[in-house]
Amino acid sequence: MSKPSFKPESLMMSHGYDPHLSEGAVKCPIFQTSTFAFKSAEDGKAFFEVAYGLRDKEPDEELGLIYSRINNPDLEILEDRLCLWDHAEVCAVFESGMSAISTVLLEFLKPGDLLLHSKPVYGGTSHFIDKILPQFGIQSIGFHSDHEMSDIIQKVEDSGKRDRLKLIYVETPANPTNALIDLEICRSVSDYFKTKSNSPVIAVDNTYMGPLWCQPLTLGADLVIYSATKYIGGHSDLIAGAVLGNKELMTRIKVLRTFLGNMTGPWTGWLLMRSLETLKPRMELQASNAAKVADFLRNHPKVEKVFYLGHLKSGSKMHAIFKKQYSSPGAMISIDIKGGEKNAFIFLNHLQLFHLAVSLGSTESLAEHPFSMTHADVPIIEKNALGLTDKMVRLSIGVENADDLIWDISQSLNKIC
Repeated sequence: MSKPSFKPESLMMSHGYDPHLSEGAVKCPIFQTSTFAFKSAEDGKAFFEVAYGLRDKEPDEELGLIYSRINNPDLEILEDRLCLWDHAEVCAVFESGMSAISTVLLEFLKPGDLLLHSKPVYGGTSHFIDKILPQFGIQSIGFHSDHEMSDIIQKVEDSGKRDRLKLIYVETPANPTNALIDLEICRSVSDYFKTKSNSPVIAVDNTYMGPLWCQPLTLGADLVIYSATKYIGGHSDLIAGAVLGNKELMTRIKVLRTFLGNMTGPWTGWLLMRSLETLKPRMELQASNAAKVADFLRNHPKVEKVFYLGHLKSGSKMHAIFKKQYSSPGAMISIDIKGGEKNAFIFLNHLQLFHLAVSLGSTESLAEHPFSMTHADVPIIEKNALGLTDKMVRLSIGVENADDLIWDISQSLNKIC
C-alpha cells in the first residue's frame, strides 16, 4: 500500500522532528539555550554565511544552529509545521502579532513609498500605519470593502505615487466588522501597478480565519500574517506572531527579524507546537458553537444587527467573496446592541461565562467593546464610517457548551431595560 499524503492535522505531532536526535523523546524538548557549539570553525563560517544572506544554502548542505536569536530547534520545527497549513515555502515566528506586522511594514516600505491598506484593521495596526509610518515619510491610502477595483486604482493614481506603491496590506475578515476584502481584486491591483522595477507585495492578516478556514497564499497573496496569540496559540497563555510566504520574500523578513531581534523564544515555540496539535478540533468546535450563538442572536429583540459570515445574504457581493475565499464562517461575531454604549456596557458587565477581555480565538469565550477598547485610537469619524459604533460588542466564541453560552448571552441581554 502506497503512503498517502497526510493532512496537516496528522502531521502536527511529528513533522520536522526526529525523536532519535533527542534521546527518543516523543515530544520535542524545550531547547532553552542562547547559543550552540560548532563542530568546527569551518562549520561556524558556513552557518553564518547563509544566516546573514551572504550566499544561498547548497542543495545538500546541512546547516547547524548558531544562536537562538537566529535559529532554535523549537522555532524551526514550529515554522515547518505552520508552513503545512498555508502551503508556504518559509515561515518566520515572532514575539507578537504586532512585531510580525511591523516587521513586514518596515521591510517593504521606505521613505517616500506608498502603502495601500484595507479598513478597518486591528487597532494596533491602525496606530502603526497612521502614527508611526508617517514619521518615516511613508504615505498610506485606505480602502473599504465596498470599493470597486476602479475606485482603488483611482485612489492610487490620485496620490501621485503610483510608481512608489510597494505594499498592499489587507485584513480580511476585518476586525471587528467581519467585512470581507476580495483578494482576487488585490492581486489585480498589484498587477496593474507592476513594472519591471516594482512589484507591489500583497500581505494578508489572516488571524480571524487561520490557518484552518482560509489560505491566502493560494488566493493571490504574497505573504500571510498571523497573531499566533489567537487561534494558533489558542489558550490565552502566550504572545506570538507569524509570517509566511515564498523563500525570496521570507529571506528578507528573516534577515530583518535577526537584526530587530523580535523572534519568539523557545518556550513560546514549544507552547505553540503543543497548540498546533489541537488546532483543527478547537477551531471546528468554536465554529460550530458560533453558528448556534449567531442564530440565537439573529432575531433577538435587543440586538439591532449581527455581523456573522454565516448570515451573509446569498447572491450578495460579500457572500460571493466568502464562498470564494473561505471554507467556514469562523467563530467571530459582532453585534450592535440597541441603546448604544450604555446598553452595550450593561450587557458586558452582566456576562457570567464569557470573560470581559480583549483578544480572540482562545478556548474561553471573550467579549469586548471595540469602540472604546481595541479600536479606541481610531478616529471617531472613521469608526462611524466603517460601521464601528459604540453600540457594537465583539464576541469570540470558545469551546464551551453552546447552550451554556446562549444562556449567558440571554440572561445578560435581559438585564437591559
